[in-house]
Amino acid sequence: MTIKPLIILPDPVLRQTSQPVATVDDQVRRLADDMLETMYDAPGIGLAAIQVGEPLRMMVIDISKEDEERAPRIFLNPEILGTSDTLSTYEEGCLSIPDYYAEVERPAEVTVRYLGLDGKLHEETADGILATCVQHELDHLNGILFIDHISKLKRDMVVKKFTKAARRATA
Repeated sequence: MTIKPLIILPDPVLRQTSQPVATVDDQVRRLADDMLETMYDAPGIGLAAIQVGEPLRMMVIDISKEDEERAPRIFLNPEILGTSDTLSTYEEGCLSIPDYYAEVERPAEVTVRYLGLDGKLHEETADGILATCVQHELDHLNGILFIDHISKLKRDMVVKKFTKAARRATA
């Protein structure tokens, strides 16, 4: 397994729409392993393939606590079939926007259909932090960042900060 470099804001790659995974093969399984290793190393609880420069509709999630056994989940070609009317607010962060957190309101429950590494379709209803994480990572697959769900003023400040940092890093 390989820890891959993370794509950081303001890299335009993060705004790309990811393409469906065509077949579940060894290359996809290897990418899933690498993504999990990268996510655990960061550390984080979710990672979309685009965040490591792979424009595939693929995401990994593990919401287990530090003192619990790891429970990695891999979602290929995920799609949300339905959402609850009830909303919940979580303080979200993102491995591609390090050290920035903001409260985001999203549906409290989602029903998601996805392809597993077993090549079979799965469907489940998620709530709590898993529902938030599924929506956050699925947004990545559509070129949307969690900062797109906060006020324009706050979003502009974050983008400006990361753009300046990127310029300094390349100077």
